[in-house]
Amino acid sequence: MAHLLMVESWVGSMSRLLPRAIREGGHEFTFLTRDLHHYLRAAPEGAAHPLLGARHVITADTNDTDTLLPEIERLHAVLRFDGVITSCDYYLPTVARIAGRLGLPGSTPQAVEDACRKDATRRVLADAGVPGPRFAVHEEWADVAGAAREIGYPLVVKPVDLCAGMYVRRVDDEEQLAAAVRVLADFTVNARGQRREPAVLIEELLDGPEVSVETVSHAGAVHVVGVTDKSIGGAPAFIETGHMFPAALPTADTGAAAETALAALKALGLTEGVVAHTEIKLTTAGPRVVEVNPRPAGNRITELVRHVTGIDLAAAFVEVSLGCEPDLRRGDTGLRSAAIGFLVPETSGTLHQLDGGRLRDVPGVLEVLLAEPGKQVKAAGSNNEYLGHVMAGDAEGLGARDHVEALLGELRSGLVIR
Repeated sequence: MAHLLMVESWVGSMSRLLPRAIREGGHEFTFLTRDLHHYLRAAPEGAAHPLLGARHVITADTNDTDTLLPEIERLHAVLRFDGVITSCDYYLPTVARIAGRLGLPGSTPQAVEDACRKDATRRVLADAGVPGPRFAVHEEWADVAGAAREIGYPLVVKPVDLCAGMYVRRVDDEEQLAAAVRVLADFTVNARGQRREPAVLIEELLDGPEVSVETVSHAGAVHVVGVTDKSIGGAPAFIETGHMFPAALPTADTGAAAETALAALKALGLTEGVVAHTEIKLTTAGPRVVEVNPRPAGNRITELVRHVTGIDLAAAFVEVSLGCEPDLRRGDTGLRSAAIGFLVPETSGTLHQLDGGRLRDVPGVLEVLLAEPGKQVKAAGSNNEYLGHVMAGDAEGLGARDHVEALLGELRSGLVIR
């Protein structure tokens, strides 16, 4: 039995999938957090969350890494950790530094930091010749506006250190750019109490569909598990409205996306102890890297992969974090594709009606999770405002997405927000 240190967590699906994978692997974990009540507030009554099943729950300031590291060393002397892990993007660099300090498995702190900072990712990949959009990074408005004119509109404005699509916006002119920059400048502290960098990343708007490449890195080798497609809505925001695994692509496009992701991971140095989710745009000029995320995919993509291939990416994440070879053998699951669609609110108010009980009995449906009436609803500006999701599989071919879209259409017809 191995003992992992889990440093913080998301409160979504991975907060349940990762502890489950640890337990099913025959291991145990200690949970470390700066704010215990963050998880108690977020967990529905009786729901599993990262506190459940933990051998120990310890509080410490996880936002002050320099102070935290000596404390972790003292804990390690008593509790003996075999690996360190997190599902929360904001603590991936902290976990990498802890692993480096304790001599535990994982990628180097620099590699993880570069992947988590969107501006650093752009610079590293550009220096390595990995294709991406034209970009610029500035703090002062005059520099941002000048770079925008040089790159040319339309553009994408991004924070360098947020996730879930927060404050990522398309802008078509300088007026829209100024508005996006002002809104971003007002958001100075993220949801975990970490002060944000004031830098603004602007990028050329890429054409074409977007996919993600799911990979597992161990012992210097990177294994491609597959390619997932993505649908986007909510313009001018970029909200993920659904996914299907595997992506319905020609073999050449699948291969090109995978090769581009592998090049990005190699350039960043993410070839050891990482389950990664690399987003790629299949543009008319060829694949271009959007982002490299050095952790398993969110939005239940790991479950789509498991339903189709039998490969458990959460379990693989646990094993590579312990320095062990992950089980990536494919099995016959009876499904050729699996898809998920999210119910994205377009208006704010109070959820009055959302009836999806019948969907659970529809053939092929794998999951239905919907918000309850009475919930306060905010018009979606990122991936954080979903009202629920529907997941379905197809045993015959690549029809899972069409099935899900039809079911979502039924849900939307009965959705009432007042």
